[in-house]
Amino acid sequence: MVSQTYRHGGRQYGKALAAFGAATALAAGAAAPAAAASHDGEAYVALGDSYTSGPGIPQQSGGDCARSSVNYPSLTAKKLHVSSFKDVSCSGATTDDMWRAQGANPPQLNALGKRTTLVTVGIGGNDIGFGGIIGTCAQLSPTDPAGAPCRKQFAAGGTDQLVNRIDAAAPKIAKVLKAVHQRAPHARVALVGYPAIMPDNGVGCFPAVPIAAGDVPYLRDTEKRLDAMLQQQARKAHVRYVDTYRPTVGHDVCKPAAERWIEGAHPENPAAPFHPNAKGEQAMADSVTGAVRRR
Repeated sequence: MVSQTYRHGGRQYGKALAAFGAATALAAGAAAPAAAASHDGEAYVALGDSYTSGPGIPQQSGGDCARSSVNYPSLTAKKLHVSSFKDVSCSGATTDDMWRAQGANPPQLNALGKRTTLVTVGIGGNDIGFGGIIGTCAQLSPTDPAGAPCRKQFAAGGTDQLVNRIDAAAPKIAKVLKAVHQRAPHARVALVGYPAIMPDNGVGCFPAVPIAAGDVPYLRDTEKRLDAMLQQQARKAHVRYVDTYRPTVGHDVCKPAAERWIEGAHPENPAAPFHPNAKGEQAMADSVTGAVRRR
């Protein structure tokens, strides 16, 4: 387990990950992209959370923001040959951090301007508290490894709290996209979804990944619902949505280390727990680049 606290989905992610040891003994659209004009001269700004910044993947910079030199914005910028590039993504970022500083990291929207011509945004997971969700599911998994103790807790009383959280995050995403348009009125904007974390077939690998059998499809469906909400908000805001889920199916947390693009509770490749490794960031960059290049 990496020593630094990384947070995809909430301020308590460090505590959630620490609970793993105590809790256990423990693919983008099918159409080929059309030829595109040169992107030389593009002024590209990347906004986002830890799935954008790439915590734990060498080389790291940005202090607590934990940005990797091979995260998907850096790889996209290189592939598009942009004239200028600024990555202000930061681990633990929520939609609120578009407007407020995270430690030494200024409000992310401050990086935008009238000369910005390309913006990618990867945000929303922290707004639903995904890190805390994973931590809770890991803690509960030994109590009923063959069942769905996490789903039982979050859906107690007949109302799924996670569905409500996703619905509540939708207007926040809309507000971010509106602010991006206002601050960078000449920019093309792409909203980037989240990759396939849990096995898409719903079959887990307890105890290697401490998630109970019934909670694997529950978490998979929760992430799909989050991505669907992001896609809907992108459509409403008239920005491009980048699907990174489908291209990463089959490279989830339960795959062998050589085939894995998303690390599990105890990363075997450099990355934060339950985050993309270098191969995962490359796959996300391929999806982003393809989406940006399509006419």
